[in-house]
Amino acid sequence: MLNVTEKAQEQIARYFEENALKPIRVFLASSCSGQQIVLALDDAKPNDTTFEFSGIQYLVDTAFLNQAQPIEIDFAGSGFKVSSSLKLTCGCGGCGSSEGCCS
Repeated sequence: MLNVTEKAQEQIARYFEENALKPIRVFLASSCSGQQIVLALDDAKPNDTTFEFSGIQYLVDTAFLNQAQPIEIDFAGSGFKVSSSLKLTCGCGGCGSSEGCCS
């Protein structure tokens, strides 16, 4: 299951007032600072589950969705917050470092 709050829907609708409408992908990104669930414009792929809110499509890889659901997209302050049941790892030591901050 995916939920997009009203605040998030409003902000996304504002974005598409001045930009071409395109599906939004919800996915897990990993970097030196750890993992986070992020959003990006993308095209649908065969393994996606598609959701629609206020005329905007949201794409989530089905295998990822099964691990992370429920997923919620919210807008708080100046950015989007994506939360889920998935336990994310952190990587505070920086790239190439053996130090970390995860407890």
